[in-house]
Amino acid sequence: MKNLLHLNKYLLKYKTLLIIGAIFILISNIFALYPAEFVRHAFDNIQQALSQNINETSIHYTLLKFGSLILLFAIMKGLFMFFMRQTIIVMSRKIEFDLKNEIYKKYQNLSISFYKKNNTGDLMNRITEDVNRVRMYLGPAIMYTINMFFLFTLVISKMLSINVSLTLYVLIPLPILALAVYFVSTQINKKSEQSQAQLSTLTSISQETFSAINIIKIFSNEDNAFNRFYEECKNYKKRQLRLVSVEAWFFPLIILLIGISTITTVYIGGLESFKGTITAGNIAEFIIYVNMLTWPVASVGWVTSLIQRAEASMQRVKEFLDTQTTIFNHTSKDTKIKGNIEFSKVSFTYPDTGIQALRSVSFKIKENETLGVFGKTGSGKSTIANLIARIYDRDEGKISIGKIDIKNLNLYQLRRNIGYVPQDGFLFSGTIRENISFGKSEFTETEIIHAAKTAGITEEINQFPNKYDTLVGERGVQLSGGQRQRLSIARALFINPSIYIFDDCLSAIDANKEKLILENLKAKIKNNTNIIISHRTASMKYANHIIVLEDGKVIEEGNHEYLVKLNGFYAEMHLKQTNENIKDRV
Repeated sequence: MKNLLHLNKYLLKYKTLLIIGAIFILISNIFALYPAEFVRHAFDNIQQALSQNINETSIHYTLLKFGSLILLFAIMKGLFMFFMRQTIIVMSRKIEFDLKNEIYKKYQNLSISFYKKNNTGDLMNRITEDVNRVRMYLGPAIMYTINMFFLFTLVISKMLSINVSLTLYVLIPLPILALAVYFVSTQINKKSEQSQAQLSTLTSISQETFSAINIIKIFSNEDNAFNRFYEECKNYKKRQLRLVSVEAWFFPLIILLIGISTITTVYIGGLESFKGTITAGNIAEFIIYVNMLTWPVASVGWVTSLIQRAEASMQRVKEFLDTQTTIFNHTSKDTKIKGNIEFSKVSFTYPDTGIQALRSVSFKIKENETLGVFGKTGSGKSTIANLIARIYDRDEGKISIGKIDIKNLNLYQLRRNIGYVPQDGFLFSGTIRENISFGKSEFTETEIIHAAKTAGITEEINQFPNKYDTLVGERGVQLSGGQRQRLSIARALFINPSIYIFDDCLSAIDANKEKLILENLKAKIKNNTNIIISHRTASMKYANHIIVLEDGKVIEEGNHEYLVKLNGFYAEMHLKQTNENIKDRV
């Protein structure tokens, strides 16, 4: 249970609820203990009344008296069981809440390389399914363990005080019951795990199918998609039937061993009663005690299974909680994000793929000027953006802002001062207003409209029936690629940072619209430090300085006019793109 020790800090945090809950369990068991004694008194009193020919009224009074006491104690037991669950189960839910928040916070602190190594489904399972299994340990497992301890102590002490011999005979089948239930529970757990794994496969196939439904329809591949799903459904059905067949043994096994204990109680109790060591009422009392002990004994296997599952799940959770981020904030002081940005012989290799993206790259971006980064796909353009925002840290060389090493700047202030616009134009599944205003909690409608206007998306927003309250769908699926990119630009403009990074964010926009947006941006960002990353030379015209990348190296640099006259790679690409634009117009 070493992985479950991580939860001790939460148990200490909510120790008051745990202690009060344990007290409620004890009180509940005390109220559960006495009805058996009342039944014994009722039996013995009636037997005595019959032997002494006492009138019927006295018998009715005896039954009413003990019946009322049994009812009262049952009500009190139920009341304290309610209090028990309202403390221990509530405690488990509070710990579940805290644990999920701890995991989520850890997820946010981990570096991008972590997410490239782990798939989204696994991340989701650890914060949902695994945490839920841990909660079952914190709630039901702890509650039934405490209940079992108190109940065994009280009941067995009571039974031994009445008749030691009968107690030992009655308890013989109970360890067998515990072992049998443990074996069945282990098999159920194993089959359940297999069934859950297959369910995850089904979920993944369904998600993939619905996400790519347009591709499936275009290729008329519905039959193959269905057959794949159908085969996995058959596997899921087989695993579920195996699980059901094992579960079918659970209650018959319990009932069989309860029956054996009951028969033993009646037989041995009858012999002891014949000897005069116990009364008939004691036999009835013992039968009630046996039934009281049955579920706690049966729950030993179930609780053990819960603890095993929680241990396995907590191990998976701790793997992520113990993962160390590769990007650290080295200072909590306020640091100004101001001045020239300089790369000095910077090299970088992606840790997850081993691909070297930059090789001894050097350049300078003057404050309040615009740098253009040009190159083909895979040349290292986006890596520069990632290094400036410290999504990754360089392997060699130095990156500085205002002559201060970027690692010595407050990481959170650095990122808050960067307006980053990615190529894919990722949007959250909310409204247009929520996506534009993502970077600030307090804002005015005028700020949203101004950002949208600068990004060249206002007219299209106003054409939607709900305008800025239009739902964009998951990842912005309701919008075109160009609309998503322009909303991403509006989102960056909205926070008004000191540094803008436009990472090929106009690739899905036609040339005329691109020109209009760039003109708008030129006026908006003239007092900011800007980086425009693109494979289009048209976007580079607005840069004060351009670096041309190929295979992670700077092969050319200068302004647009200089690079065109240089007749190198940039000039070649400019001529090719210009001719293509002319053909498109014709």
